[in-house]
Amino acid sequence: MAGLATAFGSGAMTNSIAEIAGAETILVIGSNTTEAHPIVGLQVKKAVKKHGAKLIVADPRPIDLTRLADIWLPLKPGTNVALLNGMMKVIIEEGLEDQRFIAERTEGYEEFKKVIDALDLEETAQITGVSVSLIREAARMYAQAEKASILYAMGITQHSSGTGHVLSTANLAMLTGNVGKESAGVNPLRGQSNVQGACDMGCLPNVLPGYQKVSDAGVLSKFENKWNVPLSNKPGLTVTEMFHGALTGEVKGLYVMGENPMLSDPDLNKVKKALESLEFLVVQDIFLTETAKMADVVLPAVSFAEKEGTVTNTERRVQKMNKALESTGEGKEDWKIIKDLAGAMGYAMHYPAAENIFRELSGLTPIYNGITYERIDPHGIQWPCPSVHHPGTKYLHHRRFSKGLGKFSPVEYTPPAEIVDDEYPFILTTGRILFHFHTGSMSRRVFSLNEISPEGFLEMSAKDADYLGIESNEEVVVKSRRGKLKVKALVKKNFLAGTVFLPFHFHESPANILTNTALDPVAKIPELKVCAVKIEKIKK
Repeated sequence: MAGLATAFGSGAMTNSIAEIAGAETILVIGSNTTEAHPIVGLQVKKAVKKHGAKLIVADPRPIDLTRLADIWLPLKPGTNVALLNGMMKVIIEEGLEDQRFIAERTEGYEEFKKVIDALDLEETAQITGVSVSLIREAARMYAQAEKASILYAMGITQHSSGTGHVLSTANLAMLTGNVGKESAGVNPLRGQSNVQGACDMGCLPNVLPGYQKVSDAGVLSKFENKWNVPLSNKPGLTVTEMFHGALTGEVKGLYVMGENPMLSDPDLNKVKKALESLEFLVVQDIFLTETAKMADVVLPAVSFAEKEGTVTNTERRVQKMNKALESTGEGKEDWKIIKDLAGAMGYAMHYPAAENIFRELSGLTPIYNGITYERIDPHGIQWPCPSVHHPGTKYLHHRRFSKGLGKFSPVEYTPPAEIVDDEYPFILTTGRILFHFHTGSMSRRVFSLNEISPEGFLEMSAKDADYLGIESNEEVVVKSRRGKLKVKALVKKNFLAGTVFLPFHFHESPANILTNTALDPVAKIPELKVCAVKIEKIKK
């Protein structure tokens, strides 16, 4: 989400989930919303079915929302920038841009416009696989709405040019004046339940809590004085960079908390080698995951129902989590494990309860300054909330952007790091399905969910299956330059020829053994959504 931070000041939704139902037009791009974010998906359906909203879906696959869509843009994976630039070309050519908003609320428009003016729509259609007529139709539908909302997820971010993809969504929203008002905006959908909260609390390599940069001497001094320790002003490593560091010997030890990179990270063979190269691996989790099985030490944590604290959801809403069950066995709340570990290492943390930690962080974090346990029960408060008299912020950038003017960013299309060729002729993209969550460490332990969805599958077009002589439910081998796996084919009508899809939840057919570690140079996000593969029949 770092790209959106460059444009708008944070990686959070600019608007609220409930506002989606009031949008006149919704553009869903890089998000299988009803399966990966079903609560948000319900709001999209409500907007369309109850309020007559127009829906544009840009996705290589015929997902559930395409059935409701007024326009489906079946773009090739990794071509989001080309598509969005093409739409903006139409908007400017036809005079559909919001000139007043551009003049009063933004900067950098002329430099951005040079990139758009130089585009050729026929070439854009060739790159994306979406016809010029559909690009024009989608551009007009989005630009002519009084309130248009963009929803996106990791189909936008997990690319070697992911920052450019995100900046292009910001460009489109600003071009049409769809920022700073209700039921509009740019709305990234977070991948897991407390990703937003983790980022808010500083679980990013270049910031402290509240997105306060480690390079800011004033910020650093504030935290050093509070914690009575010297802090580094140098950004740390991202997850993918950590694994590279383990392979080179730069990283000697790793502490993994509530994460399962042996299924979730790209190029699993490389991840395995990296973990094996470490001198010391600690995993803190509620189950013995694929990663925990490799650990030197496993620290048993407890589930969400056994602990107290806060979570922050995708709409910036800080919510109170109350303990429903007393834990049994050796498991402890995450904060207690960290507190005990810090004490054993010679740094005493004097926190009698989770609320004390939250109170300290609120005092150090301007966007949380007005949030207390008393105020967030029972409905939560959306940050920024600068004082205890502030009601919280329903949508961002009303009247002005957090940094003054919204900055247009010239973004040119660059192809994915790995493209198809004669040896690897198919584009693989990965994602989630409704019945399982992330690496399945919780959902695959639920009997009923495993009955509904017991194994992985490879979605592919009927045209490609016919060419290869493959039938639905036939087991095939999928190979990339990094690894191979066996999985059953699922042949689909209306599926984009040349593209295949794998969910990544299943350790028996781990999609990420195939995926690419190529990084976005700014956000350092790996290109999980595009890699080149070949598909082989299994000879009998």
